[in-house]
Amino acid sequence: MAMQPTTSRRNLLRLAVGLPLLGLFRPAFAARAALIERLIAEAGPLPRVSQRMDYISGKLLGISYQANTLIGSPGSPEKFVVRDDAFDCVTYCEVVLAAALAHDMGEFETVLRKIRYDRGRVQYEQRNHYWAEWCQRNIANGVCRPIAIEPSVTYEKTLTWHGELGKRRVSIKAISKAAMMDNARLLEPGDIVGFTSGRAGLDYYHTGLVAFGRNGELLLRNASQRRRRVVEERMSEFAAINPVRYVTLLRPAEPSAPIAERH
Repeated sequence: MAMQPTTSRRNLLRLAVGLPLLGLFRPAFAARAALIERLIAEAGPLPRVSQRMDYISGKLLGISYQANTLIGSPGSPEKFVVRDDAFDCVTYCEVVLAAALAHDMGEFETVLRKIRYDRGRVQYEQRNHYWAEWCQRNIANGVCRPIAIEPSVTYEKTLTWHGELGKRRVSIKAISKAAMMDNARLLEPGDIVGFTSGRAGLDYYHTGLVAFGRNGELLLRNASQRRRRVVEERMSEFAAINPVRYVTLLRPAEPSAPIAERH
């Protein structure tokens, strides 16, 4: 016996409203983001990139967490996404870094492409899907530099988390959680921290930005999936409740020339 359709007009409307939360019919948000534009202007007088990152990242506290904010797949075109209303852990770091390096929105979008994609090419295959590749490419293009803290470890890992990309072999250089905490004095606000993963086929499981409290305590600013928003928390507390063993630390490079012009 065939079942009778039971979906009412009200349920259809509810379904339609819920679709964006599932990642369907999302706008690309490639239009200018007013909040980002304002923060670029406000942070502009600060002389160092680290100071601008600290200012901008603090102003974005409380913004919603949302996974899968980027648009594109092996079977659909990649779209360049700029948005200031929701971040995942990677896009939060990318937006803060690009905004701190830019003088206006036009430069911001150019820099963000350079940070997010290999050679700035907006294609799914060129997106930095793995944080290890994100680090390697943004060191190579002069956007960031590694922070030298010893003792460090270097190991090889085969990445398979994004199966559609095939296997990727990467070299990961990291320091222990204890080494980071013991050398907090060597860190600066705006330094970028990636937390390595113990899972097979995955390089890192989370990333965020270094900050400091009024009493000098080491803090982490990050788009938190658990807390569903951008938050600031003590690094020691984050490390205590998450499987942190090793971290990779990068520092934004002070540009000697406009970052958008580098190759």
